[in-house]
Amino acid sequence: MPAPGSRPNPGWIRSLRALAAASLVVVLGIVIGCAASEESGALHPQGTQLPTANPETGFTRIVAGAGDSVGPIPGSVTALYAYRFRQVDPASDRFYFQDRDLSFAFRPAPDALYFQVENRQDRPVWIEWDRSTYDDGRGRKGQLAHATTRWADRYGSQPPTQISGLQRYSDYVFPIDQLVDPAGDPRQLRRQMLTEDQTALQNTDRVLGIDLVFRVEGRYVTYPFRFKIVSVLPR
Repeated sequence: MPAPGSRPNPGWIRSLRALAAASLVVVLGIVIGCAASEESGALHPQGTQLPTANPETGFTRIVAGAGDSVGPIPGSVTALYAYRFRQVDPASDRFYFQDRDLSFAFRPAPDALYFQVENRQDRPVWIEWDRSTYDDGRGRKGQLAHATTRWADRYGSQPPTQISGLQRYSDYVFPIDQLVDPAGDPRQLRRQMLTEDQTALQNTDRVLGIDLVFRVEGRYVTYPFRFKIVSVLPR
């Protein structure tokens, strides 16, 4: 420390600044770590374990809610194989489509199909979930589920989702028959759409599809989208 009345040493000032910055990083790390721990505990209560995949029964692994929709490679961290998708109808190398009313951006993943839709006009539109369907590419079609769908909704009616004028809405969809009985767990428990073990290779060239139905100015408009699995490679 410099003597009283003397000019501060520049090197000593830089050292103090560096020490203060390092202390701030440590404090922020502790705060963020605590917050993450609390959030993890809330999402995954102690003693609650999800069933693992069982290739013998054809059941994929069980997931709770949404997975990682922004990672560089879609899929779980424990996946043995990774999928590469292509939007083939309407064709787009950027997983994008728009018309005068709406614009769509998609991110296919093994656990669900993530999407964002933008209402391009200054009036509301509605996603009609009860009219929207899923096509697994193997002759099986059924009703869609999304983020708020629960086990109790399987045989009921899902309310439409309103998207206000000039607003965006993000969600994910999957076949409603992939929901599993939560046995009192408040989370949305469901099977993955696609396997990530050795059986994943059977999905090469498979085409998955959804038909999203919107209510636009009193009329129902169907937006069909198809996604091809172009490759399944070891991670």
